Amino acid sequence: MTVGYNFGYTLAMKTAVSIPDPIFEEADDLAKKLGMSRSQLYATAVSQFIESFQDEAVTTALNKIYSATTGSADPVLQQLQFLSLPEEDWS
Repeated sequence: MTVGYNFGYTLAMKTAVSIPDPIFEEADDLAKKLGMSRSQLYATAVSQFIESFQDEAVTTALNKIYSATTGSADPVLQQLQFLSLPEEDWS
C-alpha cells in the first residue's frame, strides 16, 4: 500500500471553516487547475503559512541573540583580516 496525502486523513480530524465566497471560488479553481483536492490545497496553504511563521520565529530568535553582542571583533583578528586583503589599484 502506498501512503499518500489522503491516507487515513479521516482518522485524524475533519473540520469546517468559514471562507468568504470569492476566496473559496478562487481556491476551488486553483485546486482544479493544479489537479489537487480542495483539502490538499488548504492543507498545503496552511502548512506553508505555519512554516513562514516558524521561519520568522527563527529570525526573531537570532536577532535577539545577536542584538546582545557589541558587534566588535577582536582588534588582532581585524588586523589579520585587513592584511589578508590583496592590494587594489583604484586609480
